[in-house]
Order: sequence, then structure tokens, then C-alpha cells
Amino acid sequence: MPGMLGNDAAPQIDMAQLPPQAAALITRLQRQVQVQAREIAWRDAKLEKVNFELARLKRWKYGAKTEAMTAEQRALFQDTLAEDEASLQAQLAALQAGLPEVPKTPKAPRAKPRRQALPEHLERVEHRHEPEDTTCPTPECGQPMQRIGEDVSEKLDIVPAKFFVHRHIYGKWACRCCQVLRQEPAEPDVVDGGIPAAGLVAHTLISRFVDHLPYYRQEPINARSGVHTPRSTLATWGGAGGAALEPLHEAQRRFVLGCRVLHADETPVPMLDPGSGKTKKAYVWAWARSHHDAHPGVVYEFCLGRGSQYPVAFLGGKGPPTHEPPWHGTLITDQYAGYNAVLDPKMHPQRRSAVCAAHARRYFEELSHGQQAASQVATEALQRWARIYHAEGSLAELDDARRCQARQQLTRPLWDEFAVWLKLQRTRVLDGSKIAQAIDYSLNAWPALTLHLDDGAVAMDNNLIERQIKPWKLGAKNWLFVGSELAGRRAAVVMGLVQSAKLNGLDPWAYLRDVLARIHSHPSHRIDELLPHRWQAGSARAGA
Repeated sequence: MPGMLGNDAAPQIDMAQLPPQAAALITRLQRQVQVQAREIAWRDAKLEKVNFELARLKRWKYGAKTEAMTAEQRALFQDTLAEDEASLQAQLAALQAGLPEVPKTPKAPRAKPRRQALPEHLERVEHRHEPEDTTCPTPECGQPMQRIGEDVSEKLDIVPAKFFVHRHIYGKWACRCCQVLRQEPAEPDVVDGGIPAAGLVAHTLISRFVDHLPYYRQEPINARSGVHTPRSTLATWGGAGGAALEPLHEAQRRFVLGCRVLHADETPVPMLDPGSGKTKKAYVWAWARSHHDAHPGVVYEFCLGRGSQYPVAFLGGKGPPTHEPPWHGTLITDQYAGYNAVLDPKMHPQRRSAVCAAHARRYFEELSHGQQAASQVATEALQRWARIYHAEGSLAELDDARRCQARQQLTRPLWDEFAVWLKLQRTRVLDGSKIAQAIDYSLNAWPALTLHLDDGAVAMDNNLIERQIKPWKLGAKNWLFVGSELAGRRAAVVMGLVQSAKLNGLDPWAYLRDVLARIHSHPSHRIDELLPHRWQAGSARAGA
């Protein structure tokens, strides 16, 4: 209610009777309360979702019937469950960090599982952490403190083909006069309380999502170096690493949507249905900045279907806690009908559709080895496509303005000639024939097929995004399936950052290792600094 603060029992305030400064203060406080209420509602909804996912995961883990699964499926499913649980626990801890502490009933201490000692034959790299000032901080004292001991923690790390151990030694200093203890605080870990350093977690993620090695294959590889890493442990590390990268994924999504020209494509990915022991079809939607953009980037969205609601949601902006406007620009696609809803000129007049030339060319390529009559037309069409692609290839190094100008001089005459030839051939072929369908595909999409001629930032085809889809196809052959929706979303997070790193000429392992070492202590309002196109190797210690 206007002019009110607090609950319904609070007295009404007549804003007109207040001094201007007081009225402005009350208005500002009311807005702050509204913003806080929205943030609390969003956090509560997120907490409810995470708790629901955890409960469902436990039902699958302890109550689901897995007899219908093969031994290999059951092993991969257990890996996925461990990975999902670690990711959800990390998300739950992050959400609960801002909540007020509630007194808890003391419980009996749980027996911690005995951790296997790290192999003695591994190289030890020591990192000593000592306070800069070892003078007693008590104002009345000021005496030099004496070293009384140290705490030692060991983190397992890896460089390619070589395991080693970071040995962190935290010196303990005390003042005998004042009984004051001083010691450097422990640095945050990717896996809280675990043994892996950032480099090992990065290696585990790279092995899975770049080298496409499931955890059951990574386990014997590590064992050859004398290091025992059970697949369940590797899955826990992967889940924690994926959860840590979630904020960076959101930043990458905003960065990709900041480009006025986008490439889009989707591909099916098998996902395990735990109740039936079978797989069902899910989809990965890939979105990339323009092929001609100076700062490339790609982001993936793992979805349960292929309907238009998914691109509508991705391009439609986001609500609280971050209010983002809908995306506007040129979208390059393969004419799949699922994109029609986001490219409707009546609903979205500020969006334009550009059709992939490579898809139009493939119709003729498929027919070039067909019947003789069809082959002749298709072969000549391919020759014309080759001339267009050759001319377009010579413009790759130009900026957008010069590329647009050069297209008017070099490629537009080829396209105009091609259109006349296609219309002539259409009158000579039978309706309903394959060659007629190929010609109709190009002619019907001609405005969108040639839109790039008037915009130097628009690529002629969608080959860029198809190359970014390929790792998912390779991965599916090795993973066999995605274990859950949460596992699919986590794979999308990691692969989006990895592929973007590769597009920017970075070593994926070096990038992930540095980001995982820094992300827990990096300011959230500067998270964009860790994106691949802006990343610079930080000063974080190797064992962080």
C-alpha cells in the first residue's frame, strides 16, 4: 500500500504531510524492501528446486530399480549420481551462505572415512604460508612472536602425464606473553575438504569433455601412475568443478547474447531414463557469436526437447534477480521450424532471419550422384556454389564494412545470376521431383539466403555452429548417454567454456586450471574477467 512501511498493522503515513527529504527516504526504503522481497522469493524458489533435485536423486540412488540396465549402464549411472550430488550440494551451500544461521541441535560426531595416504613416490612441491607481520598485535605488547609449529595439508595435482603433490605448510606463530596465535588462512578449494588441486579437477573435466573419456576409463589411466582415483571420486570432482563454473556459464551466456548476429543449431543427445533402464532423446541447443566477430564465443543449453519454447526462453531475456532485455539482431539457422516463433516479424520486428547457404547447397550435392537428368542440373548448381564460396573466402580478413562493400562488387552478381538460372531450371524439371525440391528450397528462402550481402557481420553459412556441435556427437559415442538432466546441464556448462577457450586460441586445460583456482575468491561483479575472450593468467598460487 502506498505510503506504508512494514505490515498491515503499521500506521499509515501521509506522504503529502512529510518533508520532501523524508518522503524521498521512505520511497527509497520501500523500493529496497520490494527488491529484497523479490530476491528472497527467487532464492527460496532456487532452494526448493535444489532440495527437490536432491530428494529425487536419493530416490534414484537408493530406491530405483536398475535391474534393466546393463553393467556398463549401471556403472555410468552411478558415476552420474555422484557427480549430480556433488554439484547440488555445492549449489545448496552457496544458496544457504546468505541465510541467517539457525541454532542446530548438537549431533554425535560422524566418523570420517579414513583417507588413503597420497603415494610417497610423488614429487612434493612445497608452498610456505607465513604471516607478513609476526609482531604481537596486542597494542600493549608489540613483542616478536615465536614459531610454535605448523599445519600441513597435501593436495594432489597433475600436469600432463605427471602427478605431483602440492604441500601447503601453514606456519603457526604465537605470542608467549599474550597467548595470541597467528596463522595464514587456508585458501578455498574447488572440492571442499578434498585432495584434488585445481589442475587435477581441470584435467578430469578436460579428459571427460574434450577427450571424451568416461570416468571408468580415466580410473585405470590414473592407476598407471600409481594414483588410485575411483570413478565415484572422479565423478565427485567433476560435479564440484561444474558447480563452481555455473556463474561463469551465466556470464558467457550474457556475452554471447550481446552480439547482434548469432548462429544457432541443435542436436539430439541420448539421456538415461533411470526408471526404465532405457535412454530417451534430449537436445543440446548451441548458440555462437558471429563467425566474423572479433571476440568469438559459444554457449550450450541442455534441454529435454526440440520445441520452439527453448529458443523462445533463451532469446526472451531473464527476470529476477537479473533483469535482461530480449535479444534483437540477425539469427543464422538451417530453417528448422522450431525457430519460427522467435523470428516472427510481427512479434519480433527487430529480429532478422538468415538461412545457411551450406544447407541449400547440400540438397544439390545429394542429387549430384543421382539420376542422369538430375545430376546434370545438380552438378552445374554445385559449380555455381563453388564460385560463390570462392569469392566469399577471399573476403575473410576484411572488416564488416569493407566486406559488405566487396560483396556488392564480387558476390552479388554471382547470386543474381544464380537466381536467374535456378528460375529457368525450375521451369524445365518435373513438379515433385527431388531436383525441383532442391531448387524450391533455395528460391523460397532467397531473401534470407542472401541477407548477408547487405550486412558484413553476417556469415554466409552456419558451418561455425556445426563445428561447435561436433564435440557433442563425438562425446555421445563414448559416453553412451547423459545420465540425467542435471548432468546434461553440467556438461553444457563445461563444454561451452572449453569450446570458447579453443575458439580464442587458449589451451583448455590451462584456462580451466587457472579459472578454477581463482573463481572462489574472484569478485562476483568482475566475473566477466574470467571469460575466455578476456582471460589472462592470474597470480593465484598453483595449488589453490
